[in-house]
Amino acid sequence: MFLYNVHRYPFIRLLIPWIAGIFCGDHFFDRSWAPLCGILFFGFFAALSFALYFLKRYSLRWCFGIAISALCFTGGWLGMTGQLQQAVCSFPKEETVYRVLITDAPQPKEHTYLCQALLKERRDTAGIYPIGHTAVLYLQQDSSASRLKSGDELLISARISPPLNNRNFDEFDYARFLMRKGISGTGYVVSGKWIKCDGMNNFDLKSVASSCRRNVVSLYQELGFNGDELAVLSALTIGDKTELSDSVRESYSVAGASHILALSGLHIGLLYTMIFFILKPIARRGNIGRCVRSVFFLVLLWTFAFFTGLSPSVVRSVSMFSILAMADMVGREPLSLNTLAVAAWLMLFCNPAWLFDVGFQLSFLAVASILLVQRPIYHLITVKSRIGKYVWGLMSISVAAQIGTAPLVLFYFSRFSVHFLLTNLVVIPLITIILYAAVVMLLLTPFSWLQIGVAGGVKKLLEGLNFFVRWVEQLPCASIDGIWLYQSEVLGIYIVIALLTYYFMNRRYRNLQICLFSILLMGTYHATLYWLDRPQTSLVFYNVRGCPAVHCIKSDGQSWINYMDTLSNEKRLKYMTANYWKRHHLLPPQEITADCRHAELNRQQQIISYHGCRVCVINDNRWRNKSTVSPLYIQYLYLCKGYDGHLEELAQVFSFSYVILDASLSEYRKHLLESECKKSGLRFISLSDEGSVRFLL
Repeated sequence: MFLYNVHRYPFIRLLIPWIAGIFCGDHFFDRSWAPLCGILFFGFFAALSFALYFLKRYSLRWCFGIAISALCFTGGWLGMTGQLQQAVCSFPKEETVYRVLITDAPQPKEHTYLCQALLKERRDTAGIYPIGHTAVLYLQQDSSASRLKSGDELLISARISPPLNNRNFDEFDYARFLMRKGISGTGYVVSGKWIKCDGMNNFDLKSVASSCRRNVVSLYQELGFNGDELAVLSALTIGDKTELSDSVRESYSVAGASHILALSGLHIGLLYTMIFFILKPIARRGNIGRCVRSVFFLVLLWTFAFFTGLSPSVVRSVSMFSILAMADMVGREPLSLNTLAVAAWLMLFCNPAWLFDVGFQLSFLAVASILLVQRPIYHLITVKSRIGKYVWGLMSISVAAQIGTAPLVLFYFSRFSVHFLLTNLVVIPLITIILYAAVVMLLLTPFSWLQIGVAGGVKKLLEGLNFFVRWVEQLPCASIDGIWLYQSEVLGIYIVIALLTYYFMNRRYRNLQICLFSILLMGTYHATLYWLDRPQTSLVFYNVRGCPAVHCIKSDGQSWINYMDTLSNEKRLKYMTANYWKRHHLLPPQEITADCRHAELNRQQQIISYHGCRVCVINDNRWRNKSTVSPLYIQYLYLCKGYDGHLEELAQVFSFSYVILDASLSEYRKHLLESECKKSGLRFISLSDEGSVRFLL
């Protein structure tokens, strides 16, 4: 058992400090001293480990262990720092001509096509300069952009800049997310400012894989799949989620079945099991048989990954099962904690940034949890019938996986699916049949009449799957939403789970006391954080371009959000502020779009009065060329796009303490108004520079 005999799992002792080093390398990447310190420490611990190994003193074995752990820590630190450093690139501030290679098929968005591209070179009047960095491009939607595909080369004229965050409260760190993926910049390309290079189409391995993926989708359409059935089948078999509607995603999320739409460890595991069963007779012929089976595993799994377009999640999962297959080849136990640790360590050695991928974390934690706690859970209930044993075995696996992944699911998605046991009890056998039937259907391509018959059966199974998921979604209390957890709480929950597991393994009273104390400590910690983050009466301004808004918050969790534009991008604002609202336990805000009078909020002529504080929103020219004998005092003057005048004109009507410059202002207008504020000695805040701001009332 792992908790009793850690020394039996040497790769776990290497993996833990390596993971800690990756975290530190990511956290301290912006510190100028970090790379040099990492190199010095790595060299020191490498020399110390080398010396202790050849010294061969048994009394100093603990020193050698500490040195190896420190070496792994600095190795993870340097690996993560080096990977992030490769994504750092400086770009000209003005619009420039680039030659780019599209490396992923463009994805349609609301108004653009998003594609990942390799920046091959930059061109200007002085010459041509090679780049070799990756960028995310947003191409304005038109008929020409819709025909682009992976492998096309373009000449574009655009302003590309390093990824930046809007610095809103509790905002997702999009800039670091892109850097971890090796993406150095983002840019928007207007229609007419790009051309496709004639005769230039690069058919690299990934382009061919993407082409095969599109051909598979076309085959599905020819076989009569459409709508939600086509979307779910494409997601299950080749990882293509472009056709999934928001309603389908939400249904699967509420029912606790989102994991089956993400082609990853579960699906690869099912294929692995199928191949293992088919090739079991070969493995009985000794070492040669196991080697032959492992080679078949590797070829078939990587062929499957190729036909799914070599997406990162599939490559990760196939890599993990490839390592398990190679462990079986050399006679090791194919699935154990030590083998799992080897797979994780090798994958993080090749790509340290995979550690921060949600799919990577959930996959390994689910498998580790199944290995640790599934058997004790299974033995809690004695089942005699064969069918009962199968059902309870499936449920115990689902419960074990849920125990291992629940804290992370709550942290990342703020949702807990109450009926996950019922869902997995039906969904996992069903998708197993669907996946195997889909493989048979694809293999029957030369025999069209048989293929059409199998396709009809697969379609019925998909209809049943979608019907069941929607039925579970409609059950009472299907999910608990709006949950907020801190990173430290997630770590604490896993420590409590580990202590409880340890107690159930040996049933000692002292361990029970430790568990109860840790639970009490976690509860106290959560209550303290909940109190510190309680709602407070305040005004909040957000840095969301295209959506000027004033959020009035009350101490009991009620709030009113005042939208100022008739065409506000409300969806974007809610997406970017969702974490902040959850953290402070706010109720869904009331939306105010016109003049109104409430007991605590008054809005007239774009002047908002709340708790004795006035905010005047200037988004048009209604106050220009006007004056008054006694200027109206307001605390905050909120300047937005639409006002073309100067502060002097507004000073004839209002007396104000603070100027808030909205993100909707152009760079020229923002700098002009900033200069006027400095000249007049006014305090001002630029939301595009500072991010969200909150004023307590």
